[in-house]
Amino acid sequence: MQHKNLLVLFTLSVFTFTTIQAQNNNVWPKNTSQTKTWARWWWMGSAVDKPNLKSSLIDFQKAGIGGVEITPIYGVKGQEANFIDFLSPKYLEMLDYTIKIADSLGMQVDMVLGTGWPYGGSHVTAPYAATKLVIETFEVKKNEKITKTITVDASKEKMPAELIHVLAYGKNGAFLDLTNQLNGNQLKWKAKKTDYTVYAVFTGKTGQQVKRAAPGGKGYTLDHYSTDALNAYVQPFNKAFESIKNKPRAIFNDSYEVYGTDFTPQFFQEFEKRRGYDLKKYMPQLLSKDDTNIDNRVKSDYRETISDLLLNKFDIPWTEWANSKNFKTKLQAHGSPGNLIDLYASADIPECETFGSMPYNIPGFRRDAEDIREGDADPVMLKFSSSAAHISGKQLTSSETFTWLRDHFKTALSQCKPEVEDLLLNGINHVFLHGSTYSPKEAVWPGWKFYASVNFNATNTIWEDAPALFSYIANCQSMLQSGKPDNETLLYWPIYDTWGKNLESTLFFEFKIHSLKKWLHGTPFYNTTKKLMDSGYSLDFISDKFISQATVKNGLIVLPGGNYKSLVIPQCKKMPLKTLEKLIALKKEGAHIIFEGLPQTVPGFYDYEAQTKKLVATISNNNTLLEPTSNLFKNLELANIYPETLVNTGLKFTKRELNGEKIYYLVNHTSKVIDDFIPLAITNKEVLILDPLTKAYGNAAVKKTDKNTLVKLRLEPGQSFILKTENTKSQEDWNYYEKENKSINLEGEWTIVFEKGGPELPVSSKMKTLQSWTNLSAEAEAFSGTATYTLQFDAPTIEADNWNLNLGDVRESAKVWLNGTFIGNLWSVPFNINLGTLKKGKNELKIQVTNLPANRIRAKELKGEEWKIFYEINMVNKDYEKFDATKWKPMPSGLLGPITITPLKKIKLYK
Repeated sequence: MQHKNLLVLFTLSVFTFTTIQAQNNNVWPKNTSQTKTWARWWWMGSAVDKPNLKSSLIDFQKAGIGGVEITPIYGVKGQEANFIDFLSPKYLEMLDYTIKIADSLGMQVDMVLGTGWPYGGSHVTAPYAATKLVIETFEVKKNEKITKTITVDASKEKMPAELIHVLAYGKNGAFLDLTNQLNGNQLKWKAKKTDYTVYAVFTGKTGQQVKRAAPGGKGYTLDHYSTDALNAYVQPFNKAFESIKNKPRAIFNDSYEVYGTDFTPQFFQEFEKRRGYDLKKYMPQLLSKDDTNIDNRVKSDYRETISDLLLNKFDIPWTEWANSKNFKTKLQAHGSPGNLIDLYASADIPECETFGSMPYNIPGFRRDAEDIREGDADPVMLKFSSSAAHISGKQLTSSETFTWLRDHFKTALSQCKPEVEDLLLNGINHVFLHGSTYSPKEAVWPGWKFYASVNFNATNTIWEDAPALFSYIANCQSMLQSGKPDNETLLYWPIYDTWGKNLESTLFFEFKIHSLKKWLHGTPFYNTTKKLMDSGYSLDFISDKFISQATVKNGLIVLPGGNYKSLVIPQCKKMPLKTLEKLIALKKEGAHIIFEGLPQTVPGFYDYEAQTKKLVATISNNNTLLEPTSNLFKNLELANIYPETLVNTGLKFTKRELNGEKIYYLVNHTSKVIDDFIPLAITNKEVLILDPLTKAYGNAAVKKTDKNTLVKLRLEPGQSFILKTENTKSQEDWNYYEKENKSINLEGEWTIVFEKGGPELPVSSKMKTLQSWTNLSAEAEAFSGTATYTLQFDAPTIEADNWNLNLGDVRESAKVWLNGTFIGNLWSVPFNINLGTLKKGKNELKIQVTNLPANRIRAKELKGEEWKIFYEINMVNKDYEKFDATKWKPMPSGLLGPITITPLKKIKLYK
């Protein structure tokens, strides 16, 4: 029997918290510091003290934050006497104390191995600073004799560049290495037989300084292609960690923002060892602006060598160093000039990031153009980090979350929820807030602020209900850190098709999240990824390096992180011969390797003609084995891989496997209520519904077929559930309801009492028609904080098993009491909750509402009160322009309504 207009009960509204806790506690995994939300913690000027460190950590712990990641940055004007130099004895004392207090609170601490970003600092000497290739050229005519002192154009280079090679290229194709004819920087030479172009090759320095450095941390950015540079860099940390008793959990390395560094002193030697030929002979091709086959092949080899050095000479040794001290590593690989999959996988915890705001077609979800910058949270990009974790066997994938989600003081908790859900849906299971600024209690409101919003701490009004957001994330992560990923398909990333392009002749090509159009969007790899994901297939990406490690067992592709049923090769032009040969070997051993197309050539320059002939011959000799698919989905079915057709409803999902059972995380980001029996691609199962918003749970009504299990769900736009399969029912039935009558508007006189906030508490007021409290008075317009709305109303004379309360437009979050009993917290769309039963006659509804801090900061600036007292970048808006809240209009605040209650009748859907 089909039922219309069903409403799923939020069980938390029926039972008290005590009752919930009395139920089966084994349903939800225990939340630990690892399953909870973490926060990046900016120490401005490192001007911290023990009382404020302790009180801040207690604030975090009470709110439900499981750990902090310390990043020292520039300081606050007027606090210079309190600045603490990085790694000084005083700094180490504060670090040691922080870790000690965190541990006592059941929290953990990560730290950046430096200040600001990227790695670098005062102890980085010029030889180990970020390096670039510098070339000077000049012409020498046939039979011309020169005596020339070779120098770099001083107007171009701020730092001295070291001359390492002088190379001559004749018009007749001749090559001469003149380096051994140098006397210092002076060259005496006579050109014979032909005209020459002479290339003077220098090891230059980018001169880049650490961005947003803290006191004691200023200095050159580090050479990220040199183990010698890394070993020198960690020496002060070796000493520092010996002097403190308490140790951090992990060392963090931020997104790759080491700009323009395309060289290292040992580059030519490393290039020849890795690519098989002497690059010095091909400098004209390397530096050519022409988009030709040979030039691009040499450039591809150069880019690949940079990637190799970053991985093997820095990232892997960095993790080995940290592990030797019992630290984990956490790495943001995006922005790197290298293979993102391999780089992410080199860390213990790969970390992605989101930047800006994404659109969602959820009714009531607010995304005002004047408050946002367009976001870069492409699901395909996010999967590079989680794929690296999955194929390499790492339990956690973390994320820098909510960076510039809205302009300062304008981010609501409701706006955070779908953004973090898209992370969780794409394999992230260890969320880090971006972020929270250490601010001493004595600091005048709004306290110390980092220039990139959002700021999650007690000085922000959203902190009032932030624990509800943190609880939601923790509940999701407790499930999504359980078991293992249930992705059945691998998809090859043909990076050589990108490296092999001209790419505006740049040698230093970064795989950035802000430039996806240059390297990701529109590629066959991207299109295949979208096609598979949109059709309900779960997949991870794989690189050439990990293909080389793969084996086959019982038809499954075995990787360090797990087993996969198939590997899809998208259309690609270039593929290393070794990769193709390995794919053939895997396929001959029984692996399901599916080709959408076949490569035409090998990448790179060395012996490429002979290698290409061999590749073509290999394809020809295995033409039956390598025949491209005409129907990818049919081939996946032959590998016993079936899609989750639930995506046809509009639901998004991710899934994991735990002890032979499946865990599904489902989210409705559509504009419609999804109310149906939802198919799961697993047969003959019972299904447990878990609500991560409330921790309610119960066994679903299901229909079992020989192909799947259908589970009855109703998800409103913005709502999510976790499903867990089982063989027999383990809990009470989930409560299903349907509407008895139309919704009833709650009318009457609301009493509004302003309880906490500032700059001052407005006088209490009464309101018959709900509207923004900013309309009440000038004081209310300037107010940011919490107010309590109270309404006395008569219970409708309608029989109902339950009543659903809908608050309409809430600015921005609310707590609800009915007749003195706490019902729950409403902080995200949809703003509704089930009240239980009403008393006959009079009932009292109390709603505590908290707005954003925007109106208060606007009022502060309109009065000319200065609060932007920070060094360096100080404060900017979302567009990195001067921050000016005087231009803002007051933001609507409080309950805007309409507020309705709807009678519900419990229905039985079980056999």
